[in-house]
Amino acid sequence: MDESLRIEEFLKCSWFAVAGASSNRGKYGNKVLRSYLQAGLQAVPINPRAEEIEGQICFASLTAAIAAFPGATPGLSVITPPKITESVIEEAVTQGVQHIWLQPGAESENAVKIAKDASLQLISGGP
Repeated sequence: MDESLRIEEFLKCSWFAVAGASSNRGKYGNKVLRSYLQAGLQAVPINPRAEEIEGQICFASLTAAIAAFPGATPGLSVITPPKITESVIEEAVTQGVQHIWLQPGAESENAVKIAKDASLQLISGGP
């Protein structure tokens, strides 16, 4: 599938989880979360070290966020260091997440392989 079609499909998700969201407005994890919110989309931050980011309840894990929104799986934006990204992708596979956007700097060869092996719709500029 062409990348523009993957992006179009990604943006059709009913809500968005942002792994690596940050309370620091200068960090990309905060900018991604804010861009979803400013577009009127439902988005939740995932960061085990925060309780709230941009007025949104922060979840410690993707699993916890999905449990709070039963019935619909999110589009997942990942803005984490590559080693953490791999575990986030593994968690996404177990939670049935189908649409993942790895932001620049979050990619690793192994994370991309995990997603592709699970036949997930992946947007990534990495390997």
